[in-house]
Amino acid sequence: MKIPNYVRQIPEIKEVLLGADVVDIKTIESDATMREFVVHALEYQPAWVSFLYGVRFFFVRLLGMKQSGIPRVYHKKPEDLPMQPGKMASFFKVEVAEEDRMWVAGISESHLTARLGVVVEPIEGKHKRFYVLTIVHYNRWTGPVYFNVIRPFHHLVVRQMMKAGAA
Repeated sequence: MKIPNYVRQIPEIKEVLLGADVVDIKTIESDATMREFVVHALEYQPAWVSFLYGVRFFFVRLLGMKQSGIPRVYHKKPEDLPMQPGKMASFFKVEVAEEDRMWVAGISESHLTARLGVVVEPIEGKHKRFYVLTIVHYNRWTGPVYFNVIRPFHHLVVRQMMKAGAA
């Protein structure tokens, strides 16, 4: 995966990319603020996404892993989006954030550590390009098995989350 120059120039992003097994970067443009974009993307959980979480519940059990249940829909105001490391946003823990520039949060499970990142590139006036990063580090053999099974759904869900964030 070719990492766009704008993204590569951010030291905090370079750090989380080190040693990654999977890097997926998608882009979308919008007039939303970074906080609006992230909150609305995290809120995206229609019934079919909740259904996929339900399927995941049984799949991870087959791999000997645990899932505590189906995540609840994230409902926050943009101004309430956590920006401090260690704070929770949905099931992600904020790792690094800078207002109107970037936001990275992750989740670490036995099989992999996954990060969701958003990098904001100003274009013109209020218009921005949002780079949405999925960064995965495998922790054991079940990591690539799990991620390759969910990969097609991952792409679909992330695209829809981006559309919700940009709206």
